Amino acid sequence: MSTAFPPAAVPPSAGIETRRVTANGVELNVALAGDGPAVLLLHGFPHTWQVWTHVIGALAPAHRVIAPDLRGFGASQRAADGYGAGTLAADAEALLAELGETSADVVAIDAGTPPAFLLGLQRPALVRRLVLMESLLGRLAGAESFLSAGPPWWFGFHAAPAAPPVPGADAGYGLAESVLLGHEAEYVGWFLAQGTLGEGVAPEIRDAFVAAYTGRESLRCAFSYYRALPTGAAQIAAATARSRLTVPTLAIGAHPVGDALARQLAPVTDDLTSHLLADTGHIIPLHRPAALLDLLLPFLAVG
Repeated sequence: MSTAFPPAAVPPSAGIETRRVTANGVELNVALAGDGPAVLLLHGFPHTWQVWTHVIGALAPAHRVIAPDLRGFGASQRAADGYGAGTLAADAEALLAELGETSADVVAIDAGTPPAFLLGLQRPALVRRLVLMESLLGRLAGAESFLSAGPPWWFGFHAAPAAPPVPGADAGYGLAESVLLGHEAEYVGWFLAQGTLGEGVAPEIRDAFVAAYTGRESLRCAFSYYRALPTGAAQIAAATARSRLTVPTLAIGAHPVGDALARQLAPVTDDLTSHLLADTGHIIPLHRPAALLDLLLPFLAVG
């Protein structure tokens, strides 16, 4: 197993400020860097804004980089609800407004991808260009091969409610919170290893992610996203029935999602470019940041 980690374009704290911003009724922790046209970066699970550590430095010279912790994730407010894609899209729109931005490029991965898609679909005047990575978009056609053996096992585990008798289960919490409490480091570490094809991530990033997902309430918020997936799927189906995605869109696949996202996008998108990165794990910004930037920088520069 490799112990080398990709160098950050700048040290993780250099040139980056974090700010508390209330958007759509929830207080978000937001990392900001650079100056210029805005680029909004939306992370997934089990990440925080720090999943973008190795790309922020390359974006900041020409962009105002805005990288929030999604509602309930990282250092953002542990919201009671609102984890469906539609509400997360509304959070992103409100965040841009609070920061005085009238348009932005939007780059998203994993859990950040469905809300980014809805934002681009429903607010084409706000989103200049859209980059989507390593996620599915509800039940849109195109992902049949990826789902031929069923969705990944953790989708059902994360979504499962607590059902008696589950020792230590509290009202409002699901099975996963009860099972994983006290074992967060091992669980998050498994996803980080899987998402980098066994190479792992820098210890300081791993520690930050583990801290962000430690505790019953932090786990509840993370798994609330999975429990809201049916809501998000219905919102995506309704939105694509009404309109098409018209903003220029770049779909980037790796392992394990591959080209499934691009296949879902193709029938509903007017201007789609897709790339499949070989030998690249799910957490593209941490595993292969240079390969990501080779695609990202030219695509954003056109806008």
